[in-house]
Amino acid sequence: MYPLFFRTVLSRIDPETAHHAAMAVIRVLGIPPFSWVARAVTRPDPALRTHAVGRDFDSPFGVAAGFDKDVRGAAGLYALGFGHVEVGTVTAIPQDGNPRPRLFRLVPDRAVVNRMGFNNRGADAAASRLRRLRRRRRRAVLGVNIGKSRVVDVAHATADYVTSARQLAPLADYLVVNVSSPNTPGLRGLQAVETLRPLLQAVRDAAGLTPLLVKIAPDLADDEIEAIARLAVDTHLAGIIATNTTISRDGLTTDPSTVAAAGEGGLSGAPLRTRALEVLRIVRAAVPQTFCVISVGGVETAEDVQERLDAGATLVQGYTAFLYRGPLWARQINRGLAKLR
Repeated sequence: MYPLFFRTVLSRIDPETAHHAAMAVIRVLGIPPFSWVARAVTRPDPALRTHAVGRDFDSPFGVAAGFDKDVRGAAGLYALGFGHVEVGTVTAIPQDGNPRPRLFRLVPDRAVVNRMGFNNRGADAAASRLRRLRRRRRRAVLGVNIGKSRVVDVAHATADYVTSARQLAPLADYLVVNVSSPNTPGLRGLQAVETLRPLLQAVRDAAGLTPLLVKIAPDLADDEIEAIARLAVDTHLAGIIATNTTISRDGLTTDPSTVAAAGEGGLSGAPLRTRALEVLRIVRAAVPQTFCVISVGGVETAEDVQERLDAGATLVQGYTAFLYRGPLWARQINRGLAKLR
């Protein structure tokens, strides 16, 4: 039913407008008694419980950063069956992001191109909402993804990240340093090991006891991925998230004119599957077995999630397929995983 609704209704609506409409519904689902009813229908099988980064997850499957930028839908996403919600990307300074339109569907590829540009209300607003959310007796594990404020020069990025970390780490179950979005000028250059080391050390110190992870791009060379993985271990991080969106447009089936019209930005969805799995295997081979590796990119089905777990992922995240598969996507994944156990 949902695929038909998507084809006949949602696909005709501007993607960002459709996202805001969906988020309004998700927010309602996070309010009792709606949240109780929804969670009763979507609650993951107890066999899926997973322990990672010192936390217990109801399911290994969660929502990647980017869907809930301002901590508005985390309660509703938990009600829909996700085991964790990574909010953000949050910046220290509020920002509007890039001009619209900035989100584009590539329907034949079940993919999305975005150049949102870290649009969010800033760390102060996120902290306020996180405090309220943490008062709930039952909630998803909450990750907080932080990025560089656009108005801050790359030379001062470390201080900017530290500002966000000090505000948000005490309210997060885990914290993520995002240095891999293609939509903030100069950001991906921070992935160079000689630049990344002091950044991660400073944010780790600011995060205190909150587990810290770093999110990397799929467009790095294999040896660069290995180097960052070793750095993450050496700097005593809790884990790595692999991967962010890609700037590649290779292998797409969407009409080239449609791809060209979408323009620059990060590509996510099904086309990322092969590279995301490759990066996962590279990272897992370079880190201890106890090191947390969260795999994201091109995940659509329970079989996809299980493939990532079998390849060494501790947890798995999704986002783009949520747009194509609908509100019961997490429930479908969790039920499929339970049958595969």
